[in-house]
This record gives sequence, structure tokens and C-alpha cells, in this order.
Amino acid sequence: MVTFQFERTAPLSPAEAWRRLTDWPRHGAVVPLTRVTMLTPGPTRVGTEFVARSGIGPLAFDDRMEVTVWSPPGDGEPGRCRLEKRGRTVHGWAEITVGPGPGGRAHVRWEEDLRLRLVPSAANPLVRSTSLAVFGRAANRLLRMP
Repeated sequence: MVTFQFERTAPLSPAEAWRRLTDWPRHGAVVPLTRVTMLTPGPTRVGTEFVARSGIGPLAFDDRMEVTVWSPPGDGEPGRCRLEKRGRTVHGWAEITVGPGPGGRAHVRWEEDLRLRLVPSAANPLVRSTSLAVFGRAANRLLRMP
């Protein structure tokens, strides 16, 4: 099991940062070698399911997720989304919180618990550093994309 978290501040309203970070198909545009397929029709809500397929050919794996908490930001309160990872290879959860930050900017907190089947615990430091780099870069790109 690997846990990691990071925070970002973006020159956006919390509502706009939320929209950009929770537009699941956009994740496929910013995460290398990844395609996102929606399994339930929009808009996103509790029960929405999607799959992020990452990799190439036989080295690809599915990260199936379900939204279990969906509370967009509003009235000065932060928004919170929790995803439960329910695939054959990837288990765990991710939480994205978006709220008001300093100077009218959006404050983002991303926390994740990641368990990869068949990956030994000795690889946890590599999985953690790689995950931080990949997800951190993805969040940066999503926040910059209109």
C-alpha cells in the first residue's frame, strides 16, 4: 500500500478548478498512455463509474473507479470528491478537495491510497515517487487547460 498527497494553488475560482479536475475524460488527455472510458452517463454524481486504462498492449492495466462522495464547492465551502478504486489490478481510493485559497485562488488537495496487485512492497518507494510525479503533473496540466 502506498499513500501520498500533494497540494496546489491555482489562479482559478474553486468552482473552475473543481470542473477541470473532475472532468474524468480530460485525465486521459494529460496522463501519458492513458484513456478514460465513462461507464455511466453524466453528469458526475455518487455512483458514477469510469475506467482509466494505462499502458501499452499486454503491459496495460485498468483502474476502475466509482465516485462515492460528490460534494462540489459552494458558498465558501470546499468541494470533496472521493473515488474508490475497484479494479483487478488497482485498489484503494483517491480524494480531491478544492476550496478557497489565498488571494482568491483555488486551493487543491489530492490524497491517494494506492494498492497495486502483484507489486511487492519493496517497490513502494518507487510507486510513491512515480505516483506523485504522474498525478502531480496531471493536476498541474488539468488546472492549466481551459
